[in-house]
Amino acid sequence: MSKPIVLVAAAALIDVDGRVLICQRPEGKQLAGLWEFPGGKVEVGETPEQCLIRELDEELGIKVAQACLAPFVFASHTYETFHLLMPLYLLRRWEGQVTRKEHEALAWVKPDKLGDYPMPPADEPLVAWLRDLL
Repeated sequence: MSKPIVLVAAAALIDVDGRVLICQRPEGKQLAGLWEFPGGKVEVGETPEQCLIRELDEELGIKVAQACLAPFVFASHTYETFHLLMPLYLLRRWEGQVTRKEHEALAWVKPDKLGDYPMPPADEPLVAWLRDLL
């Protein structure tokens, strides 16, 4: 049986020390307590880049220029009721202070320590790519 494909855009924010931002999913949400890269579901008529600009403002209170979003790698993962397709963008420049607005917690983590944080199955393979790059 075919499952609907859900397109979600995510960003790996990288600070000057080479640490990556991960966000803990809040209670009451699917996969609550797990750590993920910030981002969200791409709305109808929206590009993945437009989605990230909107989501990063809503979730973290930062302004992002589309030119600063560098496509990096993508995840393709089948969950029980849908198939997730998630492009991950690298982001090294943004305006404003990263603020926790929707998540349980935020953490800036060195790439070799990302494996210490439990993540949704779709996010896990992305960690190895970041470790190799950074």
